[in-house]
Parts: sequence; structure tokens; C-alpha cells
Amino acid sequence: MRLGDERESVNVEDRRDGGGGFGFSPGIAGSGIGAVAIVVIGLLLGVDPGTLLQLVAGNGPAETTPASRPAQQPQPQQRAAADDPLKRFVGQVLAETEDTWHAVFRQLGRSYEDPHLVLYSGATQSACGFAQAAVGPFYCPGDHKVYLDLAFFRDMQRKLGAPGDFARAYVIAHEVGHHVQTLLGITARADASRRNADRATSNALSVRLELQADCLAGVWAHQADGARHILEPGDIEQGLNAASAVGDDRLQQRARGYVVPESFTHGSSAQRVRWFKRGFDSGKLQQCDTFNAAQL
Repeated sequence: MRLGDERESVNVEDRRDGGGGFGFSPGIAGSGIGAVAIVVIGLLLGVDPGTLLQLVAGNGPAETTPASRPAQQPQPQQRAAADDPLKRFVGQVLAETEDTWHAVFRQLGRSYEDPHLVLYSGATQSACGFAQAAVGPFYCPGDHKVYLDLAFFRDMQRKLGAPGDFARAYVIAHEVGHHVQTLLGITARADASRRNADRATSNALSVRLELQADCLAGVWAHQADGARHILEPGDIEQGLNAASAVGDDRLQQRARGYVVPESFTHGSSAQRVRWFKRGFDSGKLQQCDTFNAAQL
């Protein structure tokens, strides 16, 4: 990505120096999560927590990740210093999403509210409850914040096979896509529909919500590149690779050895790639209506 001297967002909240102060869940921290960190990494973009637990329980002893070995973590000051380039990158990508969505919302005759992005290490508190690195990055509609442990990006490259700046940017853009859905009232309508629905219907609505966030990430990439030429050759392929790697079908196959489509909550690899690409190719918000799409 060509970010160069692009501005950093002022909406990054760095909680890493505080150390979190919450500790770790024995069920996760003591289970040897390293060999299955691919699923932890995938949670942001498409993993059923049940799949994660099966992976943790079923793969036996493994190399532990930094998140599961808090005693061996660097001191907060050392960690923050080591992650400064990543923090700058996150701030620049978040700024790019701000510029893009402000412009899109103006075209809609609406005002865009910038989300905040919280950097934390290990664990922190959100309006959606207690957050741990083991659940991956996420967006909380209760406080309009994205939560991210930067160790996720290192695991993303090592465990998921999804390296590259744009793969990381895709992660951030997907979560900001959930913020866009919240501002447009889409999340509230989906939640209301899911409230009285059976599990299969609820899962299907969740898939549509997640695929739409993928599409919105694609719209962002198209619009940002058109305005500021931030993309380099191979960037979109990195994003497509990341989207494919975290499809429910691929992760379930790895975890269980079989796939249960009715349990999908984020969509298959092919669906995730298709909707990201649809958003990128069109650059239009209107092309991301997954809820009225006859075929996902």
C-alpha cells in the first residue's frame, strides 16, 4: 500500500501501556492455542466460536501464542515501541476509511461519525463486554469502537498465511464496515429480525451482515484508491486471499473434518471473496445489499 506521509487518525486509543489489568481466561490461556491460532485469527472475518473451541480442545499440546503466555510478554513500554510502525499503519488506514466514508455519506445527504479504534494487549473492557485477544478484532456497536490486539497481525501472517499490508487493511476496513452498518441502521434491523428467529434463520442473517461488511471493505478500497491512489500491484490479491482463508467452510473443514453450512455465521470462502470483489469492482454502496440478494 502507498500510505507514505498520509495522515494518521486521531481516533486511535492506545491502551497497551496500561497492561489491561484483567488477566486471561484459564480455559483459553491454558489450552495451548498456538497451533489453532488460525481460527483465532479468523474470528474477525468469519469463525464460529464453537469451531474455535473444538480446535483448541482437539489439537493437543502446541506452541503457545504471545496472547496465551502473558508472563512472557514484553513490558508494555517495550511492546508499544516495537509496535509503533504497526500503530502508525493502523492510524493511517483508519484515516483512509474516515476520508472515504465521510465522502460517501455526504453523497447520501448524511453525516458520518468517526469510530474509535482501541489498541490493547491481551484483554480489555468494551461496551459489549470483556474482550480478549483470543476472540480476535471486533466492532462493538454499543460504543462505536473497533478493538484490536496488534499481535493479531503477526499471527495472521504466521498462522493464517495471509501476509501483507492490504490483508491487514482489509481487517480494519471490515470492522469499519460494521460501523457503517450501525450508522445506517442496518445492524439494528438485522438484530431485531434475529431476536425472534430460529437458529438457522439467525445464522443466515448473520452471514448476510458479515458479507455486507466484506462488500463495504471493497467499496472503501475502490474509493480510497480512486481518490488517493493507495493501492499497489498485488494488494487486492492479498485482500482476496485473506477473505478466502477465513471462510466458514474452510475453517470448519480444518476444525472438524467436515462442513455444516447451516451453522455458517460469516459465509463461505467463495462468498466472502465474491462480496469483497463486488464492492471493490463497483465502488458503490448500493451494490452491497446482501439482504435482498437472491444468491450470496
